[in-house]
Amino acid sequence: MQRDELTYKIIGCAMKVHNTLGNGFQEVIYQRCLAIELAEAGVSFVREQEHTIFYNGIEVGTRRADFVVEGRLSVELKAIINLEDVHLAQAKNYTIAYDFPIGLLINFGSQSLQYKLIFNPKYNIKINNN
Repeated sequence: MQRDELTYKIIGCAMKVHNTLGNGFQEVIYQRCLAIELAEAGVSFVREQEHTIFYNGIEVGTRRADFVVEGRLSVELKAIINLEDVHLAQAKNYTIAYDFPIGLLINFGSQSLQYKLIFNPKYNIKINNN
């Protein structure tokens, strides 16, 4: 599955969850529902996959992305009123730490579903606007 097709499918699943539940639930509820939708859509994923964080080659801890999809894309979920720069920075750090070219940040807490594509600068991805 191509990256654009994959992100499109993930966002579609998230929209289905948001349209069904609306906003106002805890993040874990949205995470469980998104897992159901992804599985029904035939998308392979791992929830809460632990990843080791290194600093200068020394292990300093671990972090878990909400979803790692098809082993090549991280998805971070929020259930807050509005996304802020700190949430974008967090999602970008996960994308870089997992060494994925792109990631997704999805917020279920607003009136309308919010989502942002996150790009790892290491991969210098160009967006095709055709």
